[in-house]
Amino acid sequence: MAQTEAHTGPTAPVRAPGNRPAGAPIGWRRKVGAFVALTKPRIIELLLITTVPTMMVAADGWPGLWLVLATVVGGALAAGSANAYNMWWDRDIDAVMKRTRKRPLVTGDVTPVQAVVFASVLAVASVLWLGLLVNWVAAWLALAANVMYSVGYTMLLKRHTSQNIVWGGAAGCMPVLIGWAAVTGGLDWTPVLLFGMIFFWTPPHYWPLSMKFKDDYAAAGVPMLPVVADNTTVARQIVLYAAAMVACSLALVPVGGLGWFYAAVAVAAGAWFMVVSIRLQRRAASGVRKIEAMSVFHGSITYLTIVFVALAIDPLLPF
Repeated sequence: MAQTEAHTGPTAPVRAPGNRPAGAPIGWRRKVGAFVALTKPRIIELLLITTVPTMMVAADGWPGLWLVLATVVGGALAAGSANAYNMWWDRDIDAVMKRTRKRPLVTGDVTPVQAVVFASVLAVASVLWLGLLVNWVAAWLALAANVMYSVGYTMLLKRHTSQNIVWGGAAGCMPVLIGWAAVTGGLDWTPVLLFGMIFFWTPPHYWPLSMKFKDDYAAAGVPMLPVVADNTTVARQIVLYAAAMVACSLALVPVGGLGWFYAAVAVAAGAWFMVVSIRLQRRAASGVRKIEAMSVFHGSITYLTIVFVALAIDPLLPF
């Protein structure tokens, strides 16, 4: 029978239904897979999608294979560390939520001590890697991103405010600052706008997912906006954040000196995503029980990918 104990620190024991018996050995392949799962690879992929195009804009072309690889590896280490800390802290609520019950700390494939040591090693490695192989501005930005997500979002915001993903999501915007700093050694208004675009993108990306799994979040005591507000309110907020996101993407054209190709793609992709978001709002306002929020979730990933691919291609065009 499941036993889950709420906690405010990293010491609460967790057992979920069907877990491997305590102390039972597992194969090395499963153990390695468990540590990889701690880093949330799919989230890392999404973060890195934004890093390389940003570097290309900063370099006004290809910044060099070594610099790209060094920055991507360092960024992946930092993100993996933050995600591992997140799983370590949230292991009690992960055992309650259906979609997270198979995470390594819930199943017992990784112990809490192993998880926090692993996360800490990745954190130190990311700073040293970026500092020694890229530059120290990028290294400290990566450390700041890790702290923002591990402490700011996971420990301070997630369980205490419905605006958790808004402000906590700022950590997910940091890869564009890291990528820009890796090339230039500093920051200016272009990466700030890129930061703003991803900042405003995060709620339209995450709230639809929260709408689908709001019963899970409610059971775990996590006050995501869809848990504490009705669908109409959430959908209205999604539209407003989407509009701010599109505005930032278009402001990049004059501020970042981007060309017609990026501008055309940004306008088309932005218009399409606004239509998807407004459709969600209208369905919510009409009182339809199944409002198909996940179409906005998947659409947000498609939007971000398309815009950042255009961002990468634009500096390579001869006109």
